[in-house]
Amino acid sequence: MSAGAPGSVPAALQVPTRRVGAGWITALVIVHIGINVGFFAPIQVLLGLHAQQLDASQKNAILSLVTGVGAAVSLVANPLFGALSDRSTSKFGRRIPWVFFGTLAGALSLLLMSTAQTVSLLVLGWALMQAAGNAALAAIFAAIPDKVPVEQRGMVGGLVALGQTCGSLIGAVIGMYAAQDLVFGYAIVAVAVALCSIPYVMMRQDVPLPKGALPALKAGEFLKSFWINPVKHKDFGWAWLTRFMLYLGCQLCLVYLLFFLQDQLGHPDPAQGVLVLTAIYAFCVIFSSVISGKISDRDGKRKKFVIISSVIVALAAGVLAFASNFTTAVIAAVLLGIGFGAYLAVDFALLTQVLPHADSRGKDLGMINIANSLPQVVAPLVAWLSVTWFGGYPTLFLISAVISLVGAALVRQIKSVP
Repeated sequence: MSAGAPGSVPAALQVPTRRVGAGWITALVIVHIGINVGFFAPIQVLLGLHAQQLDASQKNAILSLVTGVGAAVSLVANPLFGALSDRSTSKFGRRIPWVFFGTLAGALSLLLMSTAQTVSLLVLGWALMQAAGNAALAAIFAAIPDKVPVEQRGMVGGLVALGQTCGSLIGAVIGMYAAQDLVFGYAIVAVAVALCSIPYVMMRQDVPLPKGALPALKAGEFLKSFWINPVKHKDFGWAWLTRFMLYLGCQLCLVYLLFFLQDQLGHPDPAQGVLVLTAIYAFCVIFSSVISGKISDRDGKRKKFVIISSVIVALAAGVLAFASNFTTAVIAAVLLGIGFGAYLAVDFALLTQVLPHADSRGKDLGMINIANSLPQVVAPLVAWLSVTWFGGYPTLFLISAVISLVGAALVRQIKSVP
């Protein structure tokens, strides 16, 4: 139906049927690269080095505080800005303004972090970066079910995973070369975040939402809309829970990676070690995500890929638990990349098929993204307790393996997607 016909569904809210082209997909991937450079360069290296610079004796506690507060901000920011983008009636479309202003504000937040000489300013800067970055991320994720038909989402999900992984890899490279100059490191990351949004913004392919297409929403109704009943929407609830568990398992493997190489394996250059492991992981994610996404599109079956990939992630955590040298860590990086790459591609396609409402894709995906962000709040605490009080790094990685396996088992509870 046309957007202008009385009683018709606006084009912006219709289920897409036309396949998207290579140009739009490329711009989408570039945005993801930039946003993930902004997230992962600090998480993987810069924040750890910054914490060590502020107080080497309390580096673990400082890193956990900064990442935990930032993740807590993202829990609110992602669904909030996703919901706001759902209702945006800009002539540029629902998503483009949030991508543009989110990446610009994220770049400015990173520049603020570069000046931090106290823990409180570092916490503030990272919280602002999480808010701005998640505003852009919520909008760009919602653009996928806005534009991409179901039968193409596995492939697009795989390419988005490629963008996330490239962002992570580039972040590790920046971290290694900026180890002696954090101001330079933050500045390069800020430039990457801002520039990578330009191709998507300039394409202007978002479909605008006509004014008045959605009923006016009062504050109370707006707040209530964030509750998605997991009993009424069971598949959405199970998808949320299984994603939370898999992301928690992965985050437990990564949160102290720099310190694991430094303190447990005695690596002579832990920042370089993080780069090597990230490069290996990235290659495996790229290969695994693109291949598995295309295969799942062809046979239409998502759950088996999600289950198998979750088991592989658990295996990677098990290998890390018993690692005694850097070679063993490399094997774990290969397994983690293969498992998480397949998971990222196929689980995202699965998620877009269990969203409750077409007119709130940004908000609903924002609620799903809480499952990505909440582990960043939980993992630093679990990691600190495990390493400090309950047996060290082997305990940490075994907990990760168990959580990932339980998540794999619960995927079977999703019924509407094969």
